Amino acid sequence: MSFEPDAQPQQAQAQPQPPEPAAPLTRVPWDAVALFVAVAYGLAWLVMLPLLRLDPETAADMPMATQLLLSQLPAVMMFTPAVAMLVVVFFAKTPRRARARFLGLWPLRPAKRVVWLMVIGYFGPMVFVVLALGIALLFGWLTPDFAEFSGYAELLVAAGAPAELARTAAITQLAIIPLAGLINIVVAFGEEIGWRGWLLPALRPLGTWRALLVSGVIWGLWHTPVTLLGHNFQLYDWRGVALMIVGCTLLGTLFGWLRLRSGSVWPAVLAHAAFNAAGGVFMVIAMAGAPLEPWLVNPLGVSGWIAAAIIIVVLVAAGQFGKQPSLAPPRR
Repeated sequence: MSFEPDAQPQQAQAQPQPPEPAAPLTRVPWDAVALFVAVAYGLAWLVMLPLLRLDPETAADMPMATQLLLSQLPAVMMFTPAVAMLVVVFFAKTPRRARARFLGLWPLRPAKRVVWLMVIGYFGPMVFVVLALGIALLFGWLTPDFAEFSGYAELLVAAGAPAELARTAAITQLAIIPLAGLINIVVAFGEEIGWRGWLLPALRPLGTWRALLVSGVIWGLWHTPVTLLGHNFQLYDWRGVALMIVGCTLLGTLFGWLRLRSGSVWPAVLAHAAFNAAGGVFMVIAMAGAPLEPWLVNPLGVSGWIAAAIIIVVLVAAGQFGKQPSLAPPRR
């Protein structure tokens, strides 16, 4: 039996080679971005159409099951960016390879950095909301009632609940905020896998700040169907839409920092979930009968703008926006 020196190299050459890892995008795939926005916006309006066409005078006469179903439509709308992401990834094939890495789903490396930013992402929004409330209190935009939670009691009574349960309900509402954040993760993922998972990395060739600005404006404008229903600001026209765009651009900058700094979408998912859980605290602590302007005290309103600006300045001063891992896996 003879030994053939070239047999081993031939065997090695015959083995299938792994695909070349995808490189980060060098230019913005504008066709895919346009498709993503069209799908996300179109589905959002389609989902919310029953509520937008609903006559408030006849809504009270609807069966309870129908009212409950309609009340869940905003949560359903939160999954439309995820659907848009699936369309651009699998139909427009952007990116073509290393999709989990591009979307920030996997791998979670280095684990220590990702885990710490997930912790910051989850508890940071609660600190952010407290800072926004402090600003609202400082400027006199919010009058609190920490003893009886009288404003919250009014809301409960209007909903048919006993007024004597208001204090217990308010304390419970505040205490379960961390747990509520965990419950919100599923719907928050529906948004974040689109906005910070796909859109922000797709826009990153514009540069960090332009990408954050453009993605934030797109995110804010996407909320228009629910904003026109008075959500967040109790304004039913362009003013609410404008406030939402500014709020989402600033908050999106913070969520975007978590995404770009970690290279993972999960810190932004946790931040979005935690923010949704804590964002309504001002309604729980407000005093009944005192002036309350949601556009001032809502964390997506002016008090939140100031809080976000303070945090962004601190992050910029610390050079945090310049520390971004590559979206591409390391070459071997």
